[in-house]
Amino acid sequence: MTDDPFITHRSLLFTVAYELLGSAADAEDVLQESWLRWSGVDRSQVRETRAYLVRIVTRQALNRLRTLSRSREEYVGEWLPEPLLTSPDVAEDVELAESVSIAMLTVLETLGPTERAVFVLREVFAMPYGEIGEAIGKSAATVRQVARRAREHVAARQPRVRVSRSEQRAVVERFLLALRTGQLQELLEVMAPDVVLVADGGGIVAAVLAPIHGAEPVARLLTRANQVATAFEMSTVWLNGAPAARIEIDGEPTTVSVAVENGRVTRVYVMRNPRKLTRLDDPAELTR
Repeated sequence: MTDDPFITHRSLLFTVAYELLGSAADAEDVLQESWLRWSGVDRSQVRETRAYLVRIVTRQALNRLRTLSRSREEYVGEWLPEPLLTSPDVAEDVELAESVSIAMLTVLETLGPTERAVFVLREVFAMPYGEIGEAIGKSAATVRQVARRAREHVAARQPRVRVSRSEQRAVVERFLLALRTGQLQELLEVMAPDVVLVADGGGIVAAVLAPIHGAEPVARLLTRANQVATAFEMSTVWLNGAPAARIEIDGEPTTVSVAVENGRVTRVYVMRNPRKLTRLDDPAELTR
């Protein structure tokens, strides 16, 4: 039934679930569970369909998030969000692009499940405190307090200085060119001295297990991959609302996303876990 509200709002519901979970596979599972619940609802009793659907998805995502947080504690190496192929249009909505960026999703991982849900629903989707309270089973007053704490937590871990989209893109393109050509000096010049590289291999493929700190070791690690590989193919793609690199290293897929501050790359996120790289040919529809 194409005019079913669930289908109409599906991209919004997927975006909510993805921002809460950092995983497209888990977000799809949550949507499936939510659809089954929605199928059994008496629609005549639903006043505001969009809010009701977001509420169902939020509850299902919270249940899954609490289960996942235990399994992620046993994850081999660093856990990074699953990168999603997006159209350049996502970048036009600056707030949406920032909220689904790998950098922001990584920060959201440091919040507890309730704080994460409140932050996403309030700051990204501008839901009223009362509606958020209904979704998570808390009073509006409690939600306000949780929202304040979550905002402070995120603000302390976000870049101090925002950059324009054009400046960010120029820095990223310069970084990707240096990465493609394996130019060590160029990489050193485009990265901040205290840059940090985080990689996720999931214990399945080779990846550094702990963050690498400092421009020199990060640059050497990145150029080494280019030099030792028998086959190294790289293209620029849009991931999570920003330009990024898709690389095939001896046939194994890898993505590289970055965060930019003060005209330099401050964070490098390398995804090598093949289970999180299955959607690189299928653009995700993200909306608010």
